[in-house]
This record gives sequence, C-alpha cells and structure tokens, in this order.
Amino acid sequence: MAEEVKVFRSWSSPFPLRVIWALRLKGVKFDVICEDLFNKSPLLLQYNPVEKKVPVLVHNGKAICESLVILEYIEETWKQTPLLPEDPYQKANARFWAKFSDDKVFQSIKWDVLLKEGKEQEEGILASLQNLRYLEEELRGKKFFGGEAIGLADLALGWLAYYLNIFEEVAGLKLVDQESFPSLVAWMQEFANAPVVHGSWPDRDKLAEKLVAMREAGLGKETHK
Repeated sequence: MAEEVKVFRSWSSPFPLRVIWALRLKGVKFDVICEDLFNKSPLLLQYNPVEKKVPVLVHNGKAICESLVILEYIEETWKQTPLLPEDPYQKANARFWAKFSDDKVFQSIKWDVLLKEGKEQEEGILASLQNLRYLEEELRGKKFFGGEAIGLADLALGWLAYYLNIFEEVAGLKLVDQESFPSLVAWMQEFANAPVVHGSWPDRDKLAEKLVAMREAGLGKETHK
C-alpha cells in the first residue's frame, strides 16, 4: 500500500515551504492541501487541534505539527539525502541556526521592522542587521550552511531568498546588499536556484499586497509557524 503523505499549508506562509522542500529533497511523493486560515477546514482542526496552524504533515494518518519538528520527523523517517550531518557537533550547529531563523531573524525582520514605525522600527533594523551579520559570518567560505548541499539550516532560513526582498520593498528600506553581505547574497541566489525550490514561491504581487495591508493595519501575529 502506498504511503499517505499530505502537507497542509497556506498560500502565503513561508513555514510550510520548508516541509515541501525537504520532501522534494528526499524524493517523497506528497499531496498539498491549501488552507484558508480565516476559514480553517475541519481536517486542519482535527489534525492540529492545539495550535490550529500550518504546516501540518500527515503521514499515514498521523499528524506532525510545527515546521522544525516536521523537518526532524522527515529526516528520521526517510533516510535518503540527509538533511543533517552525522557529526554531533555539526548536527547541533545546524539545529542552532534553524532555531535562530525563527527566534531571531524572522522575528526581528517581520515583526520589528515590517510592522513597526519610528523608534521601534529603528531598533528592529539594528537587531535585524546584527542577526544578518551572524548569518554572513557563518556562511563565509561556504556554499550552504552545512557545506556543499542544502541541509536543515538552509531549509529553515530559505524564506530569506524570496521574502526578504518583498519585506524590504514594503517597508521602504534595504537591509541586505552585495557589498555588506556578499556571502549571504550568494547563498540566497544558490538556494533560490535549487531545483527543489523552483515553482514553490507564492505570487509576488499578491504577497506584497497582503504585506502592505498588514503593515497599514498594524496586524498582530498570523496563525502559522
């Protein structure tokens, strides 16, 4: 009997993309269910009754939630094309940068720059630039965070390759350029050009329109991670 693999996503969230990229890297066939987060389906509420968020991975009827947790599950379930190195230190380092993506990079750029103004935004810009410098230092001399192949940290931070430029455009500022962040810019280009990434991004104009509306309305956190 064929495996049942389903990914619940929304059209705009970057977090389910990590799951899609990982499954593609592993060569796992899967179906995608696109959710309207303002009108959540009974299936989403059934599979993720606690957080009611996307992404959710459903594997043979069992639901796994939270994007980084799902990546770990994928890594342990399908052994081909490893997302993590064998060395314990390198493995811990990859997990650190994956968590850093959510706790620091995404938090500072979206919530403290895109959706703030004035002094709060200025503080967010400083924090974002420092976080991005950490990434620049980690990437120096490397193609991807783990070396020559896409791994866990790249999947976690991959949203930068597309969303960052749109965040900058909507906020009317520039955080990353070739001169200040040459390694980060090169990595974003490499990641965006990877075959597993092609065709996965949301429509740029539609996403920008949504972010403009969020910025103008000063909305709080969306219901996905």
